[in-house]
Amino acid sequence: MKISTILDQIDNGALALPEFQRGYVWNRDQVRGLMDSLYRQYPVGSLLVWLTKTENASARGDAVLQPGTVKLLLDGQQRITSLYGIIRGKAPRFFDGNTDAFTGLHFHLDDEVFEFYAPMKMKDNLLWVNVTDLMQRDIGEFIQRLMAVPELLPNVTTYINRLTAITHIKDIDLHIEEVSGEDKTVGIVVSIFNKVNSGGTKLSKGDLALAKICAEWPEARSEMKKRLAKWRQAGFHFRLEWLLRNITTVVTGSAFFDALEHVDTPTFQRGLTQAEDAVDRLLNIMAARLGLDHDLVLSSRGAFPLLARYITMRDGRLTDARERDKLLYWYVHTFLWGRYSGSTESMLSQDLRHIEDPNGALDRLIGQLRQNRGDLRILPDDFQGYSRAARFYPVLYMLTRAAHARDWGTGAELSHHLLGRLSRLELHHIFPKAVLYKHGYSRGEVNALANFTFLTQETNLLVSDRLPEIYLADFAAQHPGALESTWIPMDPTLWKVERYRDFLAERRRLLAAATHELLDSLLGGTIPDVTEPTLLVPQGAATPGGVSSDDEMNVLIECNAWLAERGLPEGEFLYELVAPDTGNPLATLDLAWPNGLQEGYSQPVALLIDEGEDTEQAANQAGFRYFTDLNAFKQYVAREIVAVPAIPA
Repeated sequence: MKISTILDQIDNGALALPEFQRGYVWNRDQVRGLMDSLYRQYPVGSLLVWLTKTENASARGDAVLQPGTVKLLLDGQQRITSLYGIIRGKAPRFFDGNTDAFTGLHFHLDDEVFEFYAPMKMKDNLLWVNVTDLMQRDIGEFIQRLMAVPELLPNVTTYINRLTAITHIKDIDLHIEEVSGEDKTVGIVVSIFNKVNSGGTKLSKGDLALAKICAEWPEARSEMKKRLAKWRQAGFHFRLEWLLRNITTVVTGSAFFDALEHVDTPTFQRGLTQAEDAVDRLLNIMAARLGLDHDLVLSSRGAFPLLARYITMRDGRLTDARERDKLLYWYVHTFLWGRYSGSTESMLSQDLRHIEDPNGALDRLIGQLRQNRGDLRILPDDFQGYSRAARFYPVLYMLTRAAHARDWGTGAELSHHLLGRLSRLELHHIFPKAVLYKHGYSRGEVNALANFTFLTQETNLLVSDRLPEIYLADFAAQHPGALESTWIPMDPTLWKVERYRDFLAERRRLLAAATHELLDSLLGGTIPDVTEPTLLVPQGAATPGGVSSDDEMNVLIECNAWLAERGLPEGEFLYELVAPDTGNPLATLDLAWPNGLQEGYSQPVALLIDEGEDTEQAANQAGFRYFTDLNAFKQYVAREIVAVPAIPA
C-alpha cells in the first residue's frame, strides 16, 4: 500500500493505533535514517496490522474510527508517525510524544543529506529544502526559485530529479501483513506485538494488563491519568504503573498484574474509584498525623497498594485513631528499613497474605517486620546518614511536624507552616558548610543528617554563616525551649567547631529518642524486646549520593521542567539503588531514569550534582549513564534522545 494511502487511512479512521501501544519514542537520528532509506529506495520493513471489528477496537487518541472494521497498527508506529508528521506537517490524532523529533526536516540538494533546521547554516540557502513544505506544495514553486539563480542553472536538472525523488516517497509501497480472525483476542495480539517488536519497546506486565483493560474500556488510561494529574497538583508524583498496582491489589488482593486478566470493566472501574479514595485518605492521614505532605518526604510508595487494599477491606474507613496510628507505625517502619526497596512484588505478595483476614492484620504485619528486622528499635547510629537521600531524612521532617518543633528566630511552631519544597520553610545546616569545610571536615560530615534542621526563611537568613557557639546562644536567650524542641544538644561546649563530631553523636541520640517516642505513641505501647535479636546494619548508615542543598534541588527541578516542556519523561528524585539480594541501599541518585529517557531504546540515565566518586561508581556498576552537569545532560538529550545536531558557534 502506498504511504500516501496509509496516511489517508489514518485521517479517515480506517487505520489507528491500539490502546496498548506506548507513545512515540523515536529521535531525530532515527527519523533522518528512515527518510534517507526511503529517498534511496532502500527497504524499510513491512507493517503489521490487526484487522478487527470497529466496535471491538480500542484505539488511542480521539479520532473517529470508520464503521465496520478497522486496522490497528501493531508494528510500524514509529515509522508511520514520523512519515505522517513530515508529510502532513503535524502529528496524527493518536500521537503521544515529542514533535521535535520530526519537525523542521530539511534536504540539501547538492550533498543529498537530511538534517534538521539550523538557522546559521540553512537560512536563505536555496539548496536547503524544507521537506514538509515540499511535500505539501507544488514542486514547481521550488523549481522556479532554483531557476531564478543563474549559478544554480547548470545543476537544475539534477536538483529537479532529487526534489521529485523526495515527493515520490509518498508513492512508495509498504508491504502490510494482517492479523485477523475471531480467535485473535487482545491478549493474543499483544503477544504477537511483543514478538515482532524484538528490536523495539517490549510491553511490561503492567502494559499487558492495561492493554486488556483498555480493550473493553478505552478510557481506562486517560481516566487513570486524570487521577495522577490530581495528585501531581497536590505535590505528589506517581506513575501509571503504581496506580495500576493499587487497583490490582484493591480488586484482586494480588500483587501481580496478571490477576487482572479476568476482571471485567465494571469491577475495574469500581477498583479505580476505590483505589483513588484510599490513596486520598492515606495522603490526608499521613499529612495530618505525620506531616508527610509532599513528594520528597513520601517514602515507601510500594506500601501503598497494601494500605489501599486494607482500607478498602474496611469499607474505606478505619475504626478509630488507634487503628490509624498502628497502620502508620507499620508504614513508617517500611521506609525506615526499606521493606519495598528490593523485590516489590514478592514483598507485597508476602504482606498481602497477612491482611486476608483484617482482624489482627496490623499486628501480623508488624510481627513480620520485627521477624525480618530482628529489632524495630531506633538507634542513634540509624541517623548516621547524610543528605536528603538518607532513609531517615523523612523522619527528621516528620518529627519537626508531629512534635511541634519551634522556629529559633520567632518561637512559632514550625508545624504551623507549610513544609513543602515550594514554601518559605528551609532546610538549614546547623554548623554552616563553609565553616566546616574550612576546618577540614568531609562532605559526608558536613551534610550529615544530624546537622540538618528546618527553619523559616527569615531565621535562616539571620543565621547565615555565623558560628553556632554565637548564634545558638542568642536564640536560646531569645526563645527558651526553641532549640530543645529541634533536638539541639544544650551543652554549649558542643557548639564549638572542634567538638562538631561530638555534637553529631549527641544529636543522633536525641533524634533516636524522639523517634522512638513518636513511634511508641503510634503503636500505643512499648515495643517488645525480641529474643536473640539479629541486629542488621543501621539503615541510616552513610550511603553515598543525595541532595544536600536547596540550590542543588532547584537544579533537579529545573531539569524535570525542561524535559516536561519537550514531552520527555521526568526523572525520579532521589532514586535509591539497592542490593538486589538484601534490599540494602547502595547509593542514591539525585535524578534518575531507571528505564531510560526512551524506555526500551536507551540505557538507564542519572543526573548527579556535586557527588563523589563512590556515587558515580555505584551508578556505573548499576548500568546507569550519568551526568554531573545539567548542561551536559541537556546536550545528551538533544544529541542522543532528540538527536538535534550541534549548531556551529
